[in-house]
Amino acid sequence: MNDRSGSKPGYGQNQASQLPRIVILGAGFGGLTCARALQAAPAEVTLVDQRNFHLFQPLLYQVATAALSPADIATPIRRILRNQINAKVVLGHVEAIDRQERTVRLRENGRLVAYDILVIATGARHSYFGHEDWEAFAPGLKQIEDALDIRNRVLDALERAEATEDADERQRLLSFAVIGGGPTGVELAGAIAELAKIELAQESRTMHGLAAHIVLIEAGPQILPVFVPSLADKARRSLEQLGVEVLTNSMVEHCDSEGVIAAGKRIEARTLIWAAGVAASPAAQWLDVEPDRAGRVRVLGDLSLPGDPTVFVIGDTAAVYRPDGRPVPGIAPAAKQEGNYVAELLLRRLNGSVSIDGRGGAAGMQAQPEFHYHHAGDLATIGHKSAVLDFGWIRLSGLLAWLLWGCVHIFFLISFRNRMVVMLGWLWSYFASDRGARLITGSGREL
Repeated sequence: MNDRSGSKPGYGQNQASQLPRIVILGAGFGGLTCARALQAAPAEVTLVDQRNFHLFQPLLYQVATAALSPADIATPIRRILRNQINAKVVLGHVEAIDRQERTVRLRENGRLVAYDILVIATGARHSYFGHEDWEAFAPGLKQIEDALDIRNRVLDALERAEATEDADERQRLLSFAVIGGGPTGVELAGAIAELAKIELAQESRTMHGLAAHIVLIEAGPQILPVFVPSLADKARRSLEQLGVEVLTNSMVEHCDSEGVIAAGKRIEARTLIWAAGVAASPAAQWLDVEPDRAGRVRVLGDLSLPGDPTVFVIGDTAAVYRPDGRPVPGIAPAAKQEGNYVAELLLRRLNGSVSIDGRGGAAGMQAQPEFHYHHAGDLATIGHKSAVLDFGWIRLSGLLAWLLWGCVHIFFLISFRNRMVVMLGWLWSYFASDRGARLITGSGREL
């Protein structure tokens, strides 16, 4: 990369030798959407990510439960942007941002990436609410590495239950606790119940007649709190039909290698999974601004940083609110809408129809309307034959909701190859009740 950190051209300087430099941090839904929407922009677009692939996170739980393989829901970023001539990809970990010099410093060799406009879309990580020591016992699910770790733990527990002759130890190994009753927790609990049923009922030589004990633990009064109570109750009944025990109003107080304490009750389980909370990436620290309680960066109505119209923050990293004061949810559609909005604003700036601060005031320039989130609906699946769906104008549950859930997810997968592989894999799993990705990889762990 050419070192041009000392030069800070405005948008009016559309010099052939130096186009405005738009740097996007993070190739998740928000960052990638923004980059692709800038395909026609008269600018250099640089997309920085610590991994070389885009991950379809809504289906990550299926990698964790052996229904899909990692490559089924991931696509190399360079392949996605291969036909976008104004875009390039940089692999690296963000270490610091210098807003005065307009540079991003990467961990790799202290490399500096200069920018004129910066879009931060670095997502979120697990939050253990001050109990970070619990992570060793209850891993969360955000990246492929997390999914493979959880898959290993679940399959390893089933294998060890097959091998042991100690009945009490076998029961502990066949006990799984999922902490958090949101969509991820519900989907994980249902998928683990089905996976264990396949292993125990169809392929085990020594555990016929035994059943795994899966517990879903939710601190609030109902699972799936974003759904209306009637749909949440249907989801609960579907889980219970799969053999999942659902505990509500049960705040987790402790996690260790032997289980979890929730609402004063000890639950013995050798495999714990955390799906209870997230915190934003360290973007606030990089920008040297005060974050909100969840670690998110507070932004203006145009998603820019207060006092700095050259920096935008989107997705899970940003604290964005709807007109009624409710926060914009941390889901893929919201991040994509924000990415599209920022790209449209930047295109208008580059074309001179909006002032650099997006607020108008210059002759012939108009103010950019503030970002408004459109909520299309909520979906969650329970196993491979049931789901709940709330689009506002229609609410469904059961098999029809599951079919619609599948269509929506296949449609939003990033590549045709991913769509075909996932669709065929689901069809095979549906009719054959088989999960082909039941592989224990890596060096294993001590249980």
